[in-house]
Amino acid sequence: MANWSDPRPGASPYAAPAGTRADAIDAGLRSYMLSIYNYMASGVLLTGIVALLFSQTSLSGLLFAFDPLTGKIAGILPLGWIVTIAPIGVVFAMSFGQNRFSTAALQAMFWIYAVLMGMSLSILAFAYTGTSIAGAFFATAAAFAGLSLFGYTTKRNLGPLGAFMVMGLFGMIAGMLINFFLQSSVIALGLNLIGVLVFAGLTAFHTQQAKAMYDYVRGTDMMGKAVIMSALRLYLDFINMFLILLQLFGGRRD
Repeated sequence: MANWSDPRPGASPYAAPAGTRADAIDAGLRSYMLSIYNYMASGVLLTGIVALLFSQTSLSGLLFAFDPLTGKIAGILPLGWIVTIAPIGVVFAMSFGQNRFSTAALQAMFWIYAVLMGMSLSILAFAYTGTSIAGAFFATAAAFAGLSLFGYTTKRNLGPLGAFMVMGLFGMIAGMLINFFLQSSVIALGLNLIGVLVFAGLTAFHTQQAKAMYDYVRGTDMMGKAVIMSALRLYLDFINMFLILLQLFGGRRD
């Protein structure tokens, strides 16, 4: 019987075949995940551009104090400390206020976060060689692509792995605080090795989590927010993995 009572414009008088519905869902999922990766990659690119801009121009003088004789960084200025700490506040605001903020507000906060990270990470250019930074970046990109692909395609539930990785992250943070006073190179090396495993696991878990979220937000106003928050999690996984690999294998400037 014709579905004459369906108020939707262009509604089909017959139920759509199951295959058609499945194809539509698959297409929607691909578009949804592509949006997440586009946001994440754009955030990383923006961070890199800002970091390059501040490290290669006099803008670095707004954040760091330089030794006039050696030209090396002698300290961090007040604005530099604000820029270093501010991203933490932005992440907490986005995480705990995502239901209150509009999609546009979350988008703006995401880009602000990427800019602040670029400003704070510009210090890396003064500590590591350009070759080391480029090598760590491409190694991170390759690892991230493989891990995210695994998280997207695996049929195994990575929820338990994700919970274990979060516990490992908190343990790593506690270890870093302890080593701040001990200043042990052995402990630092161990924490970095643990960090690689933690963020590798989180990359796969957050990818699967983003994919699973599509079923809940598809066709709702929450979809845009889910895209941004998923992109933020993957952005954080990428940046932290990059920093750890750079510390492990990066060559420092003399």
